[in-house]
Order: sequence, then structure tokens, then C-alpha cells
Amino acid sequence: MSNQIINSTSQNFLIDVFKALNFAAIKHRHQKRKGVSGIPYINHPIGVTSLLIQKINEPSKEIIISSILHDVIEDTNTSPEELKLQFGGNIMNLVMEVSDDMTLSYSQRKNIQIIKANTLSYEARCIKIADKTCNIRDILATRIYWSRKQKIRYIEWAIQVISRIRDTHKGLVEEFDITIGNAEEILKYKF
Repeated sequence: MSNQIINSTSQNFLIDVFKALNFAAIKHRHQKRKGVSGIPYINHPIGVTSLLIQKINEPSKEIIISSILHDVIEDTNTSPEELKLQFGGNIMNLVMEVSDDMTLSYSQRKNIQIIKANTLSYEARCIKIADKTCNIRDILATRIYWSRKQKIRYIEWAIQVISRIRDTHKGLVEEFDITIGNAEEILKYKF
């Protein structure tokens, strides 16, 4: 009897996942999550990916890799062409779907996310839900210097985005709703 856990197919999959993790870690290497804890930024895409893996039955390689890379276009000097060269056109397109146009103002970017949410592909919607869930968790746990009003404003906006794609994935939306419930308890505010 063999103790082999990893076959050649899963080995190739893991190679691709670790390539994406390495790429994202290098790209985000000088960044920290906002908050007093100084948490390395790479923990965020890892958290988003972990949530997707926990909630989606048999997630595709594309959604896993794209979730790891979901912030490299908007938060680092990575170009779409570099992403395509490293990971292919499908991954690049999916990451671009969830990336904000950083040439626009903050309020324009936030408004576009609300308007555009229901036009996203299934995979991009899943990443968007997991991203917002993880962001809210981080806001509640680590962004101590944010005022209660700032936290509430962010969460209300995230709810607007997710309200347009609530039919995407039951498990992810349930996790989002649990997070909103936790936010209500912590902030003593009804969303």
C-alpha cells in the first residue's frame, strides 16, 4: 500500500498555486495591512483564498490562483501583461475583473464596484464576496485607529456591493452574513 498523497496532477496544481503565492508575496513584500498590528499584506490574499477553498466544493485552479493574485494589479506595480505572461490570459482576465481602476477617485472606484458587481463572472463574484468578508473581519480586528463611523461606512458600502450578487454562492454569502452579524455586535449598529 502506497502512502502517496500527491499524484502528478495534484503536484502540478500545487506547483502553480505556490508559484502564485511566491509571486504575490514578492509583489506585496513591502506592504502591511492597515491597522496597528503591521500584519504582512500577503496574509489578506491567503485569507481570501482560504475562505474560497473552505466554502466552494472543488474550486477551480483559476479561482484559487486569481484569489491569491487579486490585489496585485491595483496595489503593486504589476502590469496586466506581466500577469498574463506569468499565469496566462484567463488568470489575468479574472484578476482584472476584480481590480479597481486606480486612476479614478476613491468614491468613483467604490461606486463602480456597486454598479459592476452583477456583471462579473461567477469566479469574480466569488472572489469579491470572499474579499469583502475578509476585509470586514480585518477592519473589526485590526483597524483600531479607524473610527466607528469609518468602519460602519465601509461595511454599508460592502453590503451594497454584495447585495447585487447574493445569488452567487450560498456558503460564501452565509459567511458574509455571519461577518455582518459579528460587526453588528461589535459596533452596536444594525446594518
